[in-house]
Amino acid sequence: MFARSFVRAARPAAASMKARAFSTASRATASASSRMATFATAGAVAAGAATYAFYSNAQSPIFADAKPIAGVKGTFSERTFIAIKPDGVQRGLIAKIIARFEERGYKLVGMKAIFPSKELAEQHYADLKSKPFFNGLVDYMTNQKAPVIAMVWEGKDVIRQGRAMIGATNPLDAAPGTIRGQYCQVVGRNIIHGSDSYESAEKEISLWFSGASELLEWTPANAEWLHSDN
Repeated sequence: MFARSFVRAARPAAASMKARAFSTASRATASASSRMATFATAGAVAAGAATYAFYSNAQSPIFADAKPIAGVKGTFSERTFIAIKPDGVQRGLIAKIIARFEERGYKLVGMKAIFPSKELAEQHYADLKSKPFFNGLVDYMTNQKAPVIAMVWEGKDVIRQGRAMIGATNPLDAAPGTIRGQYCQVVGRNIIHGSDSYESAEKEISLWFSGASELLEWTPANAEWLHSDN
């Protein structure tokens, strides 16, 4: 009788232990499953981030920061600063001036319309500060009656050739067929500026463009028809 009572008493205890053991095992299994799910999610997120980064880099423009801001002098990467002044903008000559450089085969790597500040104009024309027309020149460039179209063009000998295409500072001395020779009459409204040396190009590009983040590196589809010396 005592033995039967002991067995009856032991059965609930055993059942309780089995229940606890099952519950513990279930929690362990659930915890393991949860950890596996977390790892899988983290892996998927990491893979997705890597894929996004790859495609973002593949699709993003390549900024021209691997060489000097004015390119390498005497090579096809040489760059010059060209600005269409407010009078050129007001007269609707932007497209015609751009066409001159494009048709010559030069590559546009930076361009923006800007109302320059007084400080920027004074820095740009610092070499003319002692001239009697300096203040009027600065006002003409900064009075916001029209923007300045700031550009960077790239190509072989583009600094010297750009100046030749623009023509003499005084339009009356500019050769027929040059930009100033065709479109201008007086020095005070000579519509365009171009760097006159490699050092000037470095200075002016740096003044008007905030480094390589505003200059793009790209290859024209017709490059082989422009750059080959055979």
